[in-house]
Amino acid sequence: MYYRKLTNYKYQTQQHMSCKFPKDLFVNLPQGGRICTEHEYVCLELGLRTMQIKKGYCWDGPSGPTIDTDNFMRGSLFHDGWYQLMREYGSFYFQWRDDADQLLRRMCIEDGMSSLRARWVYWGVKTFGRRAAS
Repeated sequence: MYYRKLTNYKYQTQQHMSCKFPKDLFVNLPQGGRICTEHEYVCLELGLRTMQIKKGYCWDGPSGPTIDTDNFMRGSLFHDGWYQLMREYGSFYFQWRDDADQLLRRMCIEDGMSSLRARWVYWGVKTFGRRAAS
């Protein structure tokens, strides 16, 4: 298992996690070079289309009226990382909010969530996530 439960936050990563963005998402990311946003626990390398979450990162897991299932955890981890960058670094990242929401949906499906539930997850963050992103 790549995370553990906590008291203040719900979860903490126990290992380094990374993801490569699908080519049809985040299509207008800057190309070339190492354009990197270095946060204490979240590193986004725009030119390489990758995000790394470092060991020790804390997040609240899936939000809203939902159940924290294994097929929801990885998606919620990277989604929360992107939303944290939006909150801390502003509008530059906000332009990709829908892509981050779509990435969450796709990761959930990849991890075994039904497409119907994943569509509800996407609808929930699309409808109610704006405040969490700003």
